Amino acid sequence: MKSRFYILALILSMSILACAQDKNPTNIHHSHEVVVPDLKNPWGFMFLPDNAMLITEKSGALIHFKNGKKTRITGLPEIHVYGQGGLMDIALHPDYKSNGWIYFSYASSDGNGQGGHTAIARAKLNNNALVNFQVLYKATPNTKAGQHFGSRIVIDNNNFLFFSIGDRGNRDVNPQDLTKDGGKIYRLHDDGSTPTTNPFVTTPNAKKAIYSYGHRNPQGMAIHPETKSIWIHEHGPKGGDEINIVQAGNNYGWPKVTYGVNYSGTEITNKTTLPGMTEPIHYWDPSIAPSGMAFITSSIYPDWKGNLVVGSLKFQYLDLCYLEGKKVVKEERLLDGLGRVRSVVQGPDGYIYVGIENLGIVKILPKKA
Repeated sequence: MKSRFYILALILSMSILACAQDKNPTNIHHSHEVVVPDLKNPWGFMFLPDNAMLITEKSGALIHFKNGKKTRITGLPEIHVYGQGGLMDIALHPDYKSNGWIYFSYASSDGNGQGGHTAIARAKLNNNALVNFQVLYKATPNTKAGQHFGSRIVIDNNNFLFFSIGDRGNRDVNPQDLTKDGGKIYRLHDDGSTPTTNPFVTTPNAKKAIYSYGHRNPQGMAIHPETKSIWIHEHGPKGGDEINIVQAGNNYGWPKVTYGVNYSGTEITNKTTLPGMTEPIHYWDPSIAPSGMAFITSSIYPDWKGNLVVGSLKFQYLDLCYLEGKKVVKEERLLDGLGRVRSVVQGPDGYIYVGIENLGIVKILPKKA
């Protein structure tokens, strides 16, 4: 009798494990080359006009890479490296050639309380040093929680600076409370001032920089090349990672609605939608643990042009999401098994570059079908 129960338990556990596996097929029509080796956690990177790269290492290093040479840039503030926090995203101003501004997100211990919180800053690069460093936004209060810093940055052609801050592990308070930082997408002018057209500037006690709320931990953000809308993806709990299109003032529901459950398997809520809350355009179950995001506009990849790529930390591949309008209709694995994909950028040469933990930055090379 005991052996029968053992066999049944084994079959059940195997079934559960099978259900937890990602089933996306592997696309074999590409190869890759490592262009920046020996990086531990390339959280973000961008290309300068001379085709050099600026790369953030989560551990607190900013690296200039050109012609095979890495140079460490000085002038960063103190980076509070703990848990999921550290030196995170980086973005260039759309008019970088004329104004020289570089934008950063990082964990900072400045301000009241122990621990830290997400900060957004800008600076200029002078030789191998940052100058004119300015903090544009510092979330409060500090917390010793080590998770959910968010931290992706984009700047649109109207010079609006969008950035994400995760719920910092306080899901029952931060995401739905407009008076508190965390679980939000924010919008500032490029100089750090608050737009008077932000949706909550007249709401009493609200954080005036909030653009949308009810988010968990957005670690991907990209501007749609045609509609110019802001697309994000965010980590769900167990199951329920999401892609959302950000709209001013909208509530994206976390944690009142979700497609996921607690990591223990217990229920968070039985609601996946509620009146007044915006549903995701796509969700993953099982979770892929998404990080990094880019639209493909390059003719170098004719079969992929017009679609979306998203990194998977959990399953260690780049997820190619085929789009029909706002709908993901098919997914394929790229760079399968190279490591945890942290960041992705379409370079000025049209190639897709991908930051992979404990490897470096690789360039995707198309192969003929």
